Amino acid sequence: MTDLHYLDASTALAHFRSRTLSPVELMRAVISRTEALNPFINAFSETLFEQALTAARSAEAMYREGGNVPVLLGVPVAAKEKHAIRGRTLSQGLVAHQEAIANVSHPVIERIQRAGGIIHARTTTPEYSCATVTHSPLWGVTRNPWNTRYSPGGSSGGSAAAVAAGFSTLATASDIAGSTRLPASFTGTVGFKAPYGRIPGLAPLSADHYRGDGPLGRTVADTALLATVMSGRDDGDHASLAVQLTLPASYERVTGMRIALCLRLGDYRISPDIERNTRAVADALRQAGAVVEEIELPWRSQEIIETMFTHFGYLLGPAMADETAGAEDLLAPYTRRFMADARAAAARHRYLDGIRSESRLQAQLSAAMTGFDALLCPASAVPALEADGSYLEGIELDGVPLEHYWQAHMTAPFNIANRCPVLAVPSGMADCGIPTGVQIVGHPFDDVTVFRIGAAVEQLLPWSARHPD
Repeated sequence: MTDLHYLDASTALAHFRSRTLSPVELMRAVISRTEALNPFINAFSETLFEQALTAARSAEAMYREGGNVPVLLGVPVAAKEKHAIRGRTLSQGLVAHQEAIANVSHPVIERIQRAGGIIHARTTTPEYSCATVTHSPLWGVTRNPWNTRYSPGGSSGGSAAAVAAGFSTLATASDIAGSTRLPASFTGTVGFKAPYGRIPGLAPLSADHYRGDGPLGRTVADTALLATVMSGRDDGDHASLAVQLTLPASYERVTGMRIALCLRLGDYRISPDIERNTRAVADALRQAGAVVEEIELPWRSQEIIETMFTHFGYLLGPAMADETAGAEDLLAPYTRRFMADARAAAARHRYLDGIRSESRLQAQLSAAMTGFDALLCPASAVPALEADGSYLEGIELDGVPLEHYWQAHMTAPFNIANRCPVLAVPSGMADCGIPTGVQIVGHPFDDVTVFRIGAAVEQLLPWSARHPD
């Protein structure tokens, strides 16, 4: 086998079980790839290579002994830095917190380790995971492996870049407004925003109903595998669901399924290559026997943004203000802007006003999806973001200035409607040379359907063999 660093987890595990590949060989390949190319990408905030190799040798011995083994045994997993590992730093990209040490591990970390996954590195984020690009004064600029001029997106940009570049087989991510789906779409990887409660979080922000932790993988099957490992009840998160996520090993064809296609989610302006690639996915599903009908939604991007920042103004914004008090001058400009937008929205609206707006948007989505199995739409309205961009003055889309950078992204509505599972899968290439992606949105807690459609898209428009040079 060549290019071991690009091996998907499902294939690697089959080889481990048949003893045609050792976890040590895979880990060495991933480490070698990282050492050669990460200086150009900057996907990792910390590497744990020596202890990872020790764990890989232990996994090799367990496979040699035979018998039942944990489901992820020997697979390299990169962990988003915000997913705390007890005894290791937990800075969230903040210069003022670079010496902070976690006293507990995040539930997703505990579950990955129990399942035998080997955390060999931790991935970069923007400060406090509050931007759609990944750069910070602490860690510098993280770049897209497909074209280093551009960002892998944010906030799980380091995780997505690592999987895309062959620095890791799987990675953890999180998502309060698109932080899993945007990086997946910009890097040609697969990301899952689980319904709220499916994957447990860490208090106190586990109480945020926009929030979700989740998986990033190279294939739909890999992402499903990591999602099942992460899911289930955790005593520390009272919103976590007792039912363990169960996804089938294979899926029925999409023949006869009814899928709604919504290109603009109301009034979002989208780039021509985004429209072209989204329509290509819809056409492929039609050819496979699905009924795909184009619909409209009554949403307005400004209302989505106002609703989102009203929510942030009462929870995440104050949490950020508390944790950065006295060190405001060390913050990145995008962090100060995020906090200012949250404060301003909370000053304009009561919390109840935000909940009413959320309820209205959720009801409109429910009505639009009535009679359909799922909704298909773009993840980002723009094909790329500059790697070092902050977009404080808005963003331009095909020569048209947009007032707020969140008008360029189409993920936040499904954090407002956060009981809906959403799978982001590749849709093609943008003219600028980086991937584009679509979102497959399911009805509340209908995770199986989005993976079923995602698996069909992956088969109809094969992507898993494509990698950045």
